[in-house]
Amino acid sequence: MDETSRLLRDQAGVVARRQLLALETTDATDLARMRRRRELVEVHRGIYVEHTGPLTWQQRAWAAVLWAWPAALCGESALRAADGPGRADRETDVIHVVVDRDRRLEPPPGVVVHRRAGYADQVRWNLGPPRLRYEEAALDLALAAPDDLAAVAALADACGSRRTTAQRLLASLDARPWARRRDWTRRVLQDVADGTCSVLEHAYLEQVERAHGLPVGSRQVLARSAGRTMWQDVAYEELGLLVELDSRLFHSSVRQRDRDLDRDLDQAVDAHETLRLGWGQVVDRPCRTAARVGAVLQRRGWTGMVSPCEKCGGPDQPG
Repeated sequence: MDETSRLLRDQAGVVARRQLLALETTDATDLARMRRRRELVEVHRGIYVEHTGPLTWQQRAWAAVLWAWPAALCGESALRAADGPGRADRETDVIHVVVDRDRRLEPPPGVVVHRRAGYADQVRWNLGPPRLRYEEAALDLALAAPDDLAAVAALADACGSRRTTAQRLLASLDARPWARRRDWTRRVLQDVADGTCSVLEHAYLEQVERAHGLPVGSRQVLARSAGRTMWQDVAYEELGLLVELDSRLFHSSVRQRDRDLDRDLDQAVDAHETLRLGWGQVVDRPCRTAARVGAVLQRRGWTGMVSPCEKCGGPDQPG
């Protein structure tokens, strides 16, 4: 195998003009001949692919990185490269690359350039194409998310992929003292690392209970039911209603789900009803959740009314 073939093989059939001219076996005349014969087709200025058909995602990624070189995939593109072709939601038409902060580039269509100081230390240069480390790319998405739920979803995808951990994400976050949404993100990740859900518990207290005039339940109540001891996240004891807050960022095992359902059955034996709420119900739809929790409380004897909050002007009606 000659040097040109090896280069094309290693880069998914994509090559840069500068790379070819750096080979002892290729000069400008050879390159012109390959282009004339359509053995190489220009993708971006000075970047070629070895066929005339549509480009695969991998080829578009290589073309973007080689065009902006030195550069690396970042954001969704870095995660797509790591996850492989199975993630349809990451198959976007745009390739994101990161370069040094001082560079000024006018990207071709389909390429978005991000500039960052010190990015080179965060890149896995040995991979093809080079890309930001998984936790760096995932953290970029979480910090840039438009709302809390989207940020949680980005962290959930990262932890659920098993390619990184909450501890690694925390370490990366600690290196970004001026990051947007930094403190909130750190609390969420610390919860995940510690196996607690204090951020979600506080959000339920502030955004669901207090904001909508619900009775304030007892927190972290130690109780015994069906011969076992357990902690109850929120207990409206006189009304026989429990709220369990599930802060897990990714799908739990069948065994964990079974334990949760068994626990709910134990509570039902003691005439307690259990509502299980997660991030979506609490941080994304607190008004809708408040209306439904309020309806359950009223059904169990609460004589109060769900009141409007400042953000929504009034809770959605259950149903």
